[in-house]
Amino acid sequence: MSLADKLKETKANSANRIPADVRAVMKQASQALAGSGIGSATPKVGEQFPDFNLNNHLFQARKLTDYIATGPAIITFYRGGWCPYCNLELKAYQAYLSEIKELGASIVAISPELPDASLTTHEKNELKFDVLSDSNSEFAQQLGLAFRLDDRLKPIYDDFGIDLQGLNGNGSLLPLPSTFLVNKEATIVSAHVDTDHTQRQEPSDLVALIKSI
Repeated sequence: MSLADKLKETKANSANRIPADVRAVMKQASQALAGSGIGSATPKVGEQFPDFNLNNHLFQARKLTDYIATGPAIITFYRGGWCPYCNLELKAYQAYLSEIKELGASIVAISPELPDASLTTHEKNELKFDVLSDSNSEFAQQLGLAFRLDDRLKPIYDDFGIDLQGLNGNGSLLPLPSTFLVNKEATIVSAHVDTDHTQRQEPSDLVALIKSI
């Protein structure tokens, strides 16, 4: 089953569990985000991907050059391990990790989760690639990817048992789910940015792009 199929299935299951009035609020918030214009100033294909200095899930400092030293790198931003769509995406990349490594490429995932929460996400999904902690979504803000969570969603997330403040430190700023493929020269080869958190780029498409580089 493709990642798109799994995401679609999860979305359908969620719709069956969540009350209609709550779904309506969530839909309104999603429409407002889509109409806000966010994403128009994010990094584009052909541009240089900015360097970063972020800690991974083991509190080790990592830079962009660590991932593109020997080949291209997939850099994906996710909202947090509390997001079921994000977990599906991370697991999908893990499933392709061996093939990606054989092509001389690497994967790194970035979220605003605090390091302890990043470690939990890493272990829960049995990931064999780095998960970086972007405190307060500062790097995501630099890239134009960060947005402030709609106030209408905060009590809903609380009811879902999602403690964004505890998991992310700053529970108001989240990154748009985004994936970039960067070559050894730090040039962006592919950029996928979506305001809809239930939509993600298919890992197999990225593998095909890596083969074409």
